[in-house]
Amino acid sequence: MIIKEADALDDFSAGTDSNDELYQKFVYKTDKGQEPFRIDKYLMNRIEGATRNKIQQAIHNKMVLVDGREVKPNYKLKGIQEIVVFTDMAPEESEIVPENIPLNIAYEDAAVLIVNKVPGMVVHPGSGNPNGTLINAVAYHLQQENAAITEETLPRFGMVHRIDKNTSGLLVLAKTEKAMRSLAKQFFDHTVSRKYIALVWGDLEEDEGTIIAHVGRHLRFRKLFEAYPEGDHGKDAITHYKVLERFGYVTLVQCILETGRTHQIRVHMKYIGHPLFNDDFYGGDKIVKGTVYTKYRQFVENCFALCPRQALHAKTLGFVHPDTNEEVLFDSPLPGDMEAVIEKWRKYTSRA
Repeated sequence: MIIKEADALDDFSAGTDSNDELYQKFVYKTDKGQEPFRIDKYLMNRIEGATRNKIQQAIHNKMVLVDGREVKPNYKLKGIQEIVVFTDMAPEESEIVPENIPLNIAYEDAAVLIVNKVPGMVVHPGSGNPNGTLINAVAYHLQQENAAITEETLPRFGMVHRIDKNTSGLLVLAKTEKAMRSLAKQFFDHTVSRKYIALVWGDLEEDEGTIIAHVGRHLRFRKLFEAYPEGDHGKDAITHYKVLERFGYVTLVQCILETGRTHQIRVHMKYIGHPLFNDDFYGGDKIVKGTVYTKYRQFVENCFALCPRQALHAKTLGFVHPDTNEEVLFDSPLPGDMEAVIEKWRKYTSRA
């Protein structure tokens, strides 16, 4: 089976949080003395490997703008004009072996599949995870849906975003090329609605706020990401948070992503001094706030055992449906490990 992904995968096994840079934007500017020239021919001469058919299809799919406006393939350029071309980032194709792995499917139709991913499941095969992933399970699910599908005729399936191995929650996959284009562009335009629930260390001063800091790979430790407030490295990232419940030493928050950078919530919360509870990448897997007493230390260790991963859940996911053009919104309940650790902190706070 061929699985098509709309962006390049990271190689490290820890996975990524929600890297939504699925489209690249190329900008071309014509010269002052540009003679009238069809845009499809103009782009053919400038984009390596492009065919006229592909360019015309991109124009038809509104992926080409001239001075910010949609045009037709026979549009003639003249004078100084700016041309913006959106294109996927050389999609990676991998042979995927279907595997009989249970999936929690929240919704499915002819265009999209919404999966409520369990914590601990890697989304896509990669270094250290050649199989046993969510995509392997999806391949098997497709075969069971349609008995006429064989290894040779399995359809192309589109991943338009990902969530980290140890993050639970909603993930959308595109079942058609049209759906993949539509969803990938919505992620690129930051119009997809996503709410996450996280348990973080510490008692936040404000009930709500916005974190603005570029997110990029750590300059020394390449598996980690870092916040760069001056914006001299990484990509712009914006996270809005709201306090849902306070437990003294930890806080339950809702995070809304305005952008979707790799490990964004985890990096941003660490940046403001509130790493995610039990996040072993970003310092949340040790006691960050609290007392030095042995009894408290044992309590925290018990909490870590209840939720043996970063306490982060992708709770809601909303987008414009590729086929109906209607806004759809999906919601998923908190998984058992997060419910258990939240209740444990709730009881601890009530006794304090």
